[in-house]
Amino acid sequence: MRNDGRKNNELRRVEIIPDFLEHPLGSCLISFGKTKVICSATVDDRVPPFLHGSGEGWVTAEYGMLPGSTHTRNQREAIRGKQSGRTVEIQRLIGRSLRAVVDRQLLGEKTVLIDCDVIQADGGTRTASITGSFVAMVIALKKLIKEGELKRNPVIENVAAISVGKVNGELMVDLDYSEDSNAEVDMNLVATEMEKIIEIQGTAEKYPFPRRELDLMLQLAFNGIKQLIKIQNEILKNHE
Repeated sequence: MRNDGRKNNELRRVEIIPDFLEHPLGSCLISFGKTKVICSATVDDRVPPFLHGSGEGWVTAEYGMLPGSTHTRNQREAIRGKQSGRTVEIQRLIGRSLRAVVDRQLLGEKTVLIDCDVIQADGGTRTASITGSFVAMVIALKKLIKEGELKRNPVIENVAAISVGKVNGELMVDLDYSEDSNAEVDMNLVATEMEKIIEIQGTAEKYPFPRRELDLMLQLAFNGIKQLIKIQNEILKNHE
Protein backbone atom coordinates (compact mmCIF):
# COMPACT_ATOMS: atom_id res chain seq x y z
CA MET A 1 0.00 0.00 0.00
CA ARG A 2 1.15 3.53 -0.78
CA ASN A 3 1.04 6.68 1.36
CA ASP A 4 -2.55 7.40 0.34
CA GLY A 5 -3.68 3.78 0.58
CA ARG A 6 -3.64 3.03 -3.15
CA LYS A 7 -2.40 -0.16 -4.70
CA ASN A 8 0.59 0.09 -7.04
CA ASN A 9 -1.63 -0.23 -10.14
CA GLU A 10 -4.27 2.22 -8.91
CA LEU A 11 -4.75 5.81 -10.11
CA ARG A 12 -5.49 8.67 -7.80
CA ARG A 13 -9.10 9.88 -7.82
CA VAL A 14 -9.60 11.56 -11.21
CA GLU A 15 -12.29 14.20 -11.65
CA ILE A 16 -13.04 16.35 -14.70
CA ILE A 17 -15.47 19.26 -14.43
CA PRO A 18 -16.34 20.55 -17.94
CA ASP A 19 -17.20 24.20 -18.73
CA PHE A 20 -15.29 25.33 -15.65
CA LEU A 21 -14.70 28.75 -17.21
CA GLU A 22 -17.39 30.87 -18.82
CA HIS A 23 -15.55 32.61 -21.64
CA PRO A 24 -13.38 30.05 -23.52
CA LEU A 25 -15.03 27.85 -26.13
CA GLY A 26 -13.96 24.81 -24.15
CA SER A 27 -12.67 24.36 -20.61
CA CYS A 28 -12.46 21.99 -17.68
CA LEU A 29 -10.96 21.58 -14.25
CA ILE A 30 -9.10 18.29 -14.00
CA SER A 31 -7.93 16.74 -10.74
CA PHE A 32 -5.46 13.90 -10.33
CA GLY A 33 -5.76 13.54 -6.56
CA LYS A 34 -4.54 16.83 -5.10
CA THR A 35 -3.13 18.01 -8.44
CA LYS A 36 -5.58 20.43 -10.05
CA VAL A 37 -5.26 22.08 -13.46
CA ILE A 38 -7.60 24.44 -15.30
CA CYS A 39 -7.50 23.66 -19.02
CA SER A 40 -9.09 25.93 -21.60
CA ALA A 41 -9.31 25.98 -25.39
CA THR A 42 -9.92 28.97 -27.65
CA VAL A 43 -9.85 29.05 -31.44
CA ASP A 44 -8.31 31.74 -33.64
CA ASP A 45 -9.03 32.12 -37.36
CA ARG A 46 -5.33 32.54 -38.07
CA VAL A 47 -2.36 30.19 -38.30
CA PRO A 48 1.39 30.72 -37.86
CA PRO A 49 3.11 32.27 -40.91
CA PHE A 50 4.66 28.94 -42.00
CA LEU A 51 1.13 27.54 -42.52
CA HIS A 52 -0.38 30.43 -44.51
CA GLY A 53 -2.08 29.08 -47.63
CA SER A 54 -1.50 25.44 -46.66
CA GLY A 55 -5.09 24.73 -45.69
CA GLU A 56 -3.81 23.20 -42.44
CA GLY A 57 -4.55 24.29 -38.92
CA TRP A 58 -2.40 24.30 -35.80
CA VAL A 59 -2.69 23.37 -32.13
CA THR A 60 -0.45 25.03 -29.57
CA ALA A 61 -0.33 25.26 -25.79
CA GLU A 62 0.77 27.43 -22.92
CA TYR A 63 1.42 26.11 -19.41
CA GLY A 64 1.99 27.81 -16.09
CA MET A 65 1.92 27.24 -12.35
CA LEU A 66 0.23 29.74 -10.06
CA PRO A 67 2.33 31.13 -7.18
CA GLY A 68 0.27 29.27 -4.56
CA SER A 69 0.25 25.93 -6.37
CA THR A 70 3.28 24.50 -4.51
CA HIS A 71 4.46 24.18 -0.90
CA THR A 72 6.63 27.27 -1.26
CA ARG A 73 5.51 30.28 -3.30
CA ASN A 74 6.30 29.99 -6.99
CA GLN A 75 7.45 33.32 -8.42
CA ARG A 76 5.51 34.32 -11.52
CA GLU A 77 7.63 33.83 -14.62
CA ALA A 78 6.47 37.22 -15.91
CA ILE A 79 8.34 38.80 -13.01
CA ARG A 80 11.53 36.98 -14.01
CA GLY A 81 11.04 38.12 -17.59
CA LYS A 82 11.33 34.67 -19.17
CA GLN A 83 9.86 31.19 -19.02
CA SER A 84 11.80 28.38 -17.38
CA GLY A 85 13.10 25.49 -19.45
CA ARG A 86 10.63 23.21 -17.67
CA THR A 87 7.67 25.39 -18.65
CA VAL A 88 8.73 25.52 -22.30
CA GLU A 89 9.28 21.75 -22.37
CA ILE A 90 5.86 20.98 -20.88
CA GLN A 91 3.86 23.34 -23.08
CA ARG A 92 5.58 21.96 -26.19
CA LEU A 93 4.73 18.45 -25.01
CA ILE A 94 1.06 19.39 -24.58
CA GLY A 95 0.94 20.92 -28.06
CA ARG A 96 2.62 17.89 -29.67
CA SER A 97 0.29 15.51 -27.87
CA LEU A 98 -2.87 17.23 -29.10
CA ARG A 99 -1.61 17.82 -32.65
CA ALA A 100 -0.97 14.08 -32.93
CA VAL A 101 -4.71 13.34 -32.66
CA VAL A 102 -6.03 16.16 -34.87
CA ASP A 103 -6.48 16.04 -38.64
CA ARG A 104 -5.15 19.50 -39.36
CA GLN A 105 -6.56 19.53 -42.90
CA LEU A 106 -10.06 19.10 -41.47
CA LEU A 107 -9.34 21.86 -38.95
CA GLY A 108 -8.54 24.26 -41.79
CA GLU A 109 -6.54 27.41 -41.24
CA LYS A 110 -7.49 27.81 -37.60
CA THR A 111 -5.36 27.66 -34.47
CA VAL A 112 -6.53 25.92 -31.32
CA LEU A 113 -4.91 27.66 -28.36
CA ILE A 114 -4.69 25.57 -25.20
CA ASP A 115 -4.02 27.13 -21.79
CA CYS A 116 -3.11 24.99 -18.79
CA ASP A 117 -2.95 26.71 -15.42
CA VAL A 118 -1.85 24.60 -12.47
CA ILE A 119 -3.68 25.82 -9.37
CA GLN A 120 -2.41 23.02 -7.12
CA ALA A 121 0.54 20.71 -7.73
CA ASP A 122 1.11 17.29 -6.18
CA GLY A 123 2.92 15.51 -9.00
CA GLY A 124 1.74 14.75 -12.53
CA THR A 125 0.88 18.28 -13.63
CA ARG A 126 1.94 17.62 -17.24
CA THR A 127 -0.04 14.38 -17.48
CA ALA A 128 -3.13 16.02 -15.99
CA SER A 129 -2.70 18.96 -18.38
CA ILE A 130 -2.61 16.72 -21.46
CA THR A 131 -5.57 14.63 -20.30
CA GLY A 132 -7.68 17.67 -19.42
CA SER A 133 -6.68 19.68 -22.49
CA PHE A 134 -8.06 16.98 -24.75
CA VAL A 135 -11.48 17.38 -23.12
CA ALA A 136 -11.36 21.17 -23.37
CA MET A 137 -10.32 20.97 -27.05
CA VAL A 138 -13.10 18.53 -27.98
CA ILE A 139 -15.73 20.71 -26.28
CA ALA A 140 -14.46 23.73 -28.23
CA LEU A 141 -14.40 21.93 -31.59
CA LYS A 142 -17.89 20.51 -31.10
CA LYS A 143 -19.18 24.04 -30.58
CA LEU A 144 -17.55 25.10 -33.86
CA ILE A 145 -19.25 22.20 -35.64
CA LYS A 146 -22.60 23.14 -34.13
CA GLU A 147 -22.12 26.76 -35.24
CA GLY A 148 -21.17 25.69 -38.78
CA GLU A 149 -17.56 26.85 -38.45
CA LEU A 150 -16.32 23.30 -39.05
CA LYS A 151 -17.89 20.71 -41.34
CA ARG A 152 -16.39 17.64 -39.68
CA ASN A 153 -14.80 16.82 -36.36
CA PRO A 154 -11.01 16.88 -36.89
CA VAL A 155 -10.28 14.78 -33.79
CA ILE A 156 -8.96 11.35 -34.78
CA GLU A 157 -8.91 9.66 -31.38
CA ASN A 158 -8.45 10.36 -27.68
CA VAL A 159 -5.12 11.13 -26.08
CA ALA A 160 -4.19 10.95 -22.41
CA ALA A 161 -1.03 10.80 -20.31
CA ILE A 162 0.06 9.18 -17.06
CA SER A 163 3.19 8.82 -14.94
CA VAL A 164 4.78 5.57 -13.82
CA GLY A 165 7.86 4.89 -11.81
CA LYS A 166 9.88 2.79 -9.43
CA VAL A 167 9.79 3.87 -5.80
CA ASN A 168 11.55 1.91 -3.04
CA GLY A 169 11.89 -0.98 -5.46
CA GLU A 170 8.17 -1.02 -6.29
CA LEU A 171 6.70 -0.27 -9.74
CA MET A 172 3.68 2.01 -9.53
CA VAL A 173 1.42 4.23 -11.62
CA ASP A 174 0.32 7.87 -11.22
CA LEU A 175 2.97 9.13 -8.83
CA ASP A 176 2.18 11.91 -6.39
CA TYR A 177 4.85 14.43 -5.37
CA SER A 178 6.22 12.41 -2.45
CA GLU A 179 6.65 9.37 -4.71
CA ASP A 180 7.98 11.31 -7.68
CA SER A 181 10.60 13.13 -5.62
CA ASN A 182 11.95 9.80 -4.29
CA ALA A 183 11.62 7.74 -7.47
CA GLU A 184 14.44 5.52 -8.66
CA VAL A 185 12.83 5.57 -12.12
CA ASP A 186 10.54 8.37 -13.30
CA MET A 187 8.56 8.00 -16.53
CA ASN A 188 5.66 9.64 -18.37
CA LEU A 189 3.70 8.05 -21.20
CA VAL A 190 1.50 9.93 -23.68
CA ALA A 191 -0.61 7.59 -25.80
CA THR A 192 -3.81 7.40 -27.79
CA GLU A 193 -7.00 5.40 -27.43
CA MET A 194 -5.63 2.87 -29.94
CA GLU A 195 -2.51 2.46 -27.76
CA LYS A 196 -0.29 4.38 -30.17
CA ILE A 197 2.61 6.03 -28.39
CA ILE A 198 3.14 9.77 -28.82
CA GLU A 199 5.92 10.25 -26.31
CA ILE A 200 7.82 8.35 -23.62
CA GLN A 201 9.85 10.34 -21.12
CA GLY A 202 11.81 8.06 -18.84
CA THR A 203 14.87 8.43 -16.65
CA ALA A 204 16.79 6.27 -14.22
CA GLU A 205 17.35 8.66 -11.32
CA LYS A 206 19.77 6.40 -9.41
CA TYR A 207 20.73 3.18 -11.18
CA PRO A 208 20.01 1.69 -14.63
CA PHE A 209 16.92 -0.49 -14.72
CA PRO A 210 16.32 -3.70 -16.72
CA ARG A 211 14.25 -3.98 -19.89
CA ARG A 212 11.67 -6.22 -18.18
CA GLU A 213 10.86 -3.38 -15.75
CA LEU A 214 10.35 -1.02 -18.67
CA ASP A 215 7.84 -3.46 -20.17
CA LEU A 216 6.01 -3.74 -16.84
CA MET A 217 5.91 0.03 -16.39
CA LEU A 218 4.56 0.53 -19.90
CA GLN A 219 1.80 -2.00 -19.19
CA LEU A 220 0.91 -0.16 -15.99
CA ALA A 221 0.85 3.12 -17.93
CA PHE A 222 -1.31 1.78 -20.78
CA ASN A 223 -3.80 0.41 -18.26
CA GLY A 224 -3.90 3.82 -16.59
CA ILE A 225 -4.41 5.63 -19.90
CA LYS A 226 -7.27 3.27 -20.74
CA GLN A 227 -8.99 4.32 -17.50
CA LEU A 228 -8.37 8.01 -18.19
CA ILE A 229 -9.82 7.76 -21.70
CA LYS A 230 -12.90 6.06 -20.30
CA ILE A 231 -13.37 9.02 -17.94
CA GLN A 232 -12.83 11.49 -20.80
CA ASN A 233 -15.46 9.77 -22.91
CA GLU A 234 -17.99 9.65 -20.07
CA ILE A 235 -17.57 13.39 -19.50
CA LEU A 236 -17.84 14.24 -23.19
CA LYS A 237 -20.86 11.98 -23.69
CA ASN A 238 -22.72 13.57 -20.78
CA HIS A 239 -21.69 17.02 -22.00
CA GLU A 240 -23.59 16.48 -25.25
